[in-house]
Amino acid sequence: MAEIPALSLSHARLADALLPAVLDAACIQMRYFRAGTAVQTKSDATPVTVADQESEAVLLAALARLAPGVPVVAEEAAAAGRVPNLAGSGMAELFLVDPLDGTREFIADRPEFTINIALVRQGVARFGLIYAPAQGVLYATLNDSQAVELSIAPDADARRFAELRTHEIRSRAAPVAGLVAVASRSHGSAGTDAFLGQYTIAQRTGAGSSLKFCVVAKGAADIYPRVGQTMEWDTAAGQAILTAAGGSVTTLDGAPLHYGKHAQGFRNPDYVAWGRGPLPPQH
Repeated sequence: MAEIPALSLSHARLADALLPAVLDAACIQMRYFRAGTAVQTKSDATPVTVADQESEAVLLAALARLAPGVPVVAEEAAAAGRVPNLAGSGMAELFLVDPLDGTREFIADRPEFTINIALVRQGVARFGLIYAPAQGVLYATLNDSQAVELSIAPDADARRFAELRTHEIRSRAAPVAGLVAVASRSHGSAGTDAFLGQYTIAQRTGAGSSLKFCVVAKGAADIYPRVGQTMEWDTAAGQAILTAAGGSVTTLDGAPLHYGKHAQGFRNPDYVAWGRGPLPPQH
């Protein structure tokens, strides 16, 4: 990869530059997914596997070659205390990486785990790429107002988006008959139930990992609330994709969800992903 400052890269060029490393990381994950792997518990009581660690190493090496001056906050590195010093950076740019989002799904042999990469500019998630290796489905932003979905296997020969058939995705306006809600399969909460209780919900489904953002982004659901702890690397790529598809992500009081919260340990507040914009309570 050429060493190009991330600021000079278009979304499409950034997606192209990252695609080989994402597929390489996915091949590592699929090898362990099929064969099984030991599970460890981190200090925050969340699980981690060697698949998380090895795939993160591939992604971090690729980002270091691609944009060596841009700080990267990645889940497993952060868990080990390796967080870049953002002081004086002005938060112009920041990569957020979750090498294996949905580790609980991965451990349970469910195919709803993803690779998440986001580029944040001035606290706003601008570029996002989400790949679900076991499903062979990739989502990415190609510009600020275009998000696409495509099918590609981890061991595919194609290494550029121009070689792939992409399908533009768009979120939808809330239907009059009631909302379709998607919620976390592994992290349900009374707070999430209470939030959804304010709305007319025609259907509720569960999903794992950042794929919940993608379900809303492609118009298959209207609302995804999360009341409970998440980290910036869990959400930034999904927010970028949903925003490009016409949706939004806000805190429970309607403020935009921002990034680079170093003082908060990169923890998110509770949030809601909307098919379009925030809706007033219906009950």
